[in-house]
Amino acid sequence: MENDKGVLVDLYVPRKCSATNRLITAKDHASVQINIADVDENGRLTGTNKTIALCGFVRRNAESDDSVNRILNEAGYLSGVYTNKL
Repeated sequence: MENDKGVLVDLYVPRKCSATNRLITAKDHASVQINIADVDENGRLTGTNKTIALCGFVRRNAESDDSVNRILNEAGYLSGVYTNKL
């Protein structure tokens, strides 16, 4: 929640899973957050990153690797690694 000045005043702001859009609750101790740093063409850090949050449900069902590959492919970090063949 924000006050009149636009400052966050809540003590706890829940995250959402990047793969399933489920809310990651405070009791989900199996959830992880991964930050992927952006680099320039010389391999130097640019100061920005891509954050991926995965809930315990995704990790418990062994879908973490596939979800990370899909999310990074959609964001343009991986090209041609994830193909949806059904």
